[in-house]
Amino acid sequence: MSTSHHRHANGRHRGYTEDQGGYLTSEGGLAVLDNPLLNKDTAFSHEERESLGLDGLIPPVIETLDEQASRAYVQYLAQPTDLQKNVFLTALQDRNEVLFYRLLADHLREMLPIVYDPTVAQAIKSYSHEYRRPRGVYLSIDHVDGIEQDLRNYGLDSDEVDLIVASDAEEILGIGDWGVGGGAGIATGKLVVYTAAAGIDPARVIPVALDVGTDNEALLNDPLYVGERHARVRGKRYDEFIDAYVSVATRLFPQAMLHWEDFGPSNGRRILERYTGRIPTFNDDMQGTGAIVLAAMLGATRACATPMREQRIVVFGAGTAGIGIADQLRDAMTRDGLDREAATRRIWAVDKQGLLTDDLSDLRDFQVPYARPAAEVAGWSRDGGAIGLAEVVDRVKPTMLLGTSTAHGAFTEQIVRAMAAGVDRPIIFPISNPTDRIEAMPDDLIHWTDGRALIATGIPVNPITYHGVTHAIAQANNALLYPGLGLGTVVSRARRVSDGMLLAAAEAVSALVDVSSPGASLLPQVENLREVSATVAVAVAKQAAKENLARADLHDPVQQVQDAMWQPEYRPVRGE
Repeated sequence: MSTSHHRHANGRHRGYTEDQGGYLTSEGGLAVLDNPLLNKDTAFSHEERESLGLDGLIPPVIETLDEQASRAYVQYLAQPTDLQKNVFLTALQDRNEVLFYRLLADHLREMLPIVYDPTVAQAIKSYSHEYRRPRGVYLSIDHVDGIEQDLRNYGLDSDEVDLIVASDAEEILGIGDWGVGGGAGIATGKLVVYTAAAGIDPARVIPVALDVGTDNEALLNDPLYVGERHARVRGKRYDEFIDAYVSVATRLFPQAMLHWEDFGPSNGRRILERYTGRIPTFNDDMQGTGAIVLAAMLGATRACATPMREQRIVVFGAGTAGIGIADQLRDAMTRDGLDREAATRRIWAVDKQGLLTDDLSDLRDFQVPYARPAAEVAGWSRDGGAIGLAEVVDRVKPTMLLGTSTAHGAFTEQIVRAMAAGVDRPIIFPISNPTDRIEAMPDDLIHWTDGRALIATGIPVNPITYHGVTHAIAQANNALLYPGLGLGTVVSRARRVSDGMLLAAAEAVSALVDVSSPGASLLPQVENLREVSATVAVAVAKQAAKENLARADLHDPVQQVQDAMWQPEYRPVRGE
């Protein structure tokens, strides 16, 4: 909730408590400057400098936050590479949290790819070599008995944690297994987006790196690697470690939502299914990606005037993200009148082994529901034993083609033209990222479909003009959805994150765009993240109350959401 309404006992650990809309601290001098939540750099007033013993420790000029943000932006622009921009922003966050978030808020579209996907992947790769300052809690599978003390050492009391983001870093942003640095980097980066986009209070969150080892040989052989130096632990011992973490975290912080990020496909789905009915928990790779694609799909169905129940969907890339999206699209079709089996049959899943069929021996458990009966496709053409994407498109005549394969160029001109020949407004979502992994570039899709395609991508794309119509390309960026979902869960104190809350979030995002005009985007623009997140949070909180999941009294959810959004503004600081 809003920091103005909470007294942080954790501040006593960190040297401050909240007092009358500001901070009261027992620390002074350099200790205040070393605390990123207290430090204002040159913005301390004369009175604060005297009270805190800062005279002589900072230059005499007193600047506003606006002036500091302008200087910081010039410094940011002077960084020669995206990685060095990331390093600069991380250092700023470590020094002055308010200034960091103010700078981010002023330039959100520009900086979001720097503080998170895709640049954070570069930072993760160099984590051990560029190691500077720890952030969050590092939990090791080799020290399970220490989990409770480790979490207590972070200094937050039971009612002072709204959100915990944890990662075991097995599947980081398309770069794979990056051990403890991946877990720490991803958890921290995700929380930055939560705060920047939805105003989740940065003093009320915990990033957690779950170190279960790594299968990355380069890390294991790197003398500077800072994580546990052994292969990834799997099976029963892994599950017991996760159980121990969840048990301790939910007991110490009973109000917190537990967010899972970048787990391997089998672990991620199993963990979510294990805990989703018991605690407020969420997996962005599975649920967030599915919900934001559903939001774009809802816009597309309005634009093409074809209801969800009549869609024929081909999912190319049937991994965690692809099947997670398929699940949400299937559920949307059932809400639109189909039974579950009929909805499932309107989705064709294609992976590395071609079209998934029930006679394949290597199907993952979550792929099984979407496997077609072998007899159904007995007469279909095969290439090397597999039924390829081109054959599936020719046979199915899909209304929607979804790409989560990371196979660059997989949506060829031949495939796209074949699809477009069978439907008036082909819905094509190549959402793999970064750019060198996207299934097709939007400019090509517009030309190959004579401007008829309804497109959403996983990368930012500039508007495309074709035959006098300017097409705004929707970016299926999870940041449009999960921050608001988290905020709504926090405000409502929901006991769990339900399918209904996810649907409410997707519908709220979709409702923010008018798709009636030619070339209109299917999703809101990233620049408006704060407004989008607030709208999503209200919808999610109301849905939680409707389902009797809310533990908070939601007497005025719109105002309660606004009150809960932390703002990057300096507050008075005085010494005790």
